[in-house]
Amino acid sequence: MNALLFRLRRLALGTLPLLLAGCATLAPDSQPKVDVVAVEPLPWQGPELRMAVRLRIINPGETAVAYDGIYVEINVDGQSFASGVTDAQGSLPRFSEAVVDVPVTVPAMALVRQAFGLATGARNAPITYQLRGKLSGPIFRSHRFESSGTLRLPTQPSGTAPSPPIR
Repeated sequence: MNALLFRLRRLALGTLPLLLAGCATLAPDSQPKVDVVAVEPLPWQGPELRMAVRLRIINPGETAVAYDGIYVEINVDGQSFASGVTDAQGSLPRFSEAVVDVPVTVPAMALVRQAFGLATGARNAPITYQLRGKLSGPIFRSHRFESSGTLRLPTQPSGTAPSPPIR
């Protein structure tokens, strides 16, 4: 009985590297890069703001990347601001790029929260943003992406009087 267990254990340990090598061949050679190209307004739908986030998807690898659906989430100052999905599908050949529009919705409370932050004058500091998302693909081939940065609102130069309103 012990000899049988010993042989089974040796067999399992011997096949483990082969299984891991097989899984490694399923992984893409490089992750796609996703950048925001533009954000454009869409028609209003009730109290929510709708926008089209235009994404540039770049495939820097030597194998094609297939996608079947895209999810995008935008956070502003660490709080959820907008999210959206599209059922767009396609395939990026090796070393290529595509531009895809993803409609996102900004809920009314997120608009109120940002407007209140601007109105209270708490916006001298830069606004931080984070864009996260997922390119859904075939089984075990989804690609996650993330981008972040800061924006600074324009301010009145110190020591200058505001210009009079135009009538």
